[in-house]
Amino acid sequence: MTTRSDGEGWPAGRQRPLFLYDGDCGFCTRSAQFIRSAVRPTVDIEPWQRMPLATLGVSAGQAGRAVWWIGAHGQRASGAAAIALVLGRSGRVGARGAAWRIAGRALAVPPVSWVAAGVYRVVADNRHRLPGATAACAVQPGGAPGR
Repeated sequence: MTTRSDGEGWPAGRQRPLFLYDGDCGFCTRSAQFIRSAVRPTVDIEPWQRMPLATLGVSAGQAGRAVWWIGAHGQRASGAAAIALVLGRSGRVGARGAAWRIAGRALAVPPVSWVAAGVYRVVADNRHRLPGATAACAVQPGGAPGR
């Protein structure tokens, strides 16, 4: 899901895109750590619980259901589309960086993007069953995070 806005409400001083994840979820936190170390994207990676969601145009329910990309110019994407954008911004040099950027571009193109969205939803809906999961990882019907 990608939506666009005019960028109003963007936190002052923020220059880089922002990738939001559920900091209460062990699986999500470990995934964010992997992205930081392996992909090294040129984005800020933050748990949504520490961010001014209203300013960013994302509700707590939306942030609890999926990862989010908030671009510096108001672009928003969630789920697999957000991951594609993060991979596309790999800061690694050489073949590894190129591989992450190619993977990001591939994830953004149909029909790969359709498959990626479906896989993302299955993983997100079942993250409470994955390694490192906590009770906070469960997503309740309607998209609210479990608590």
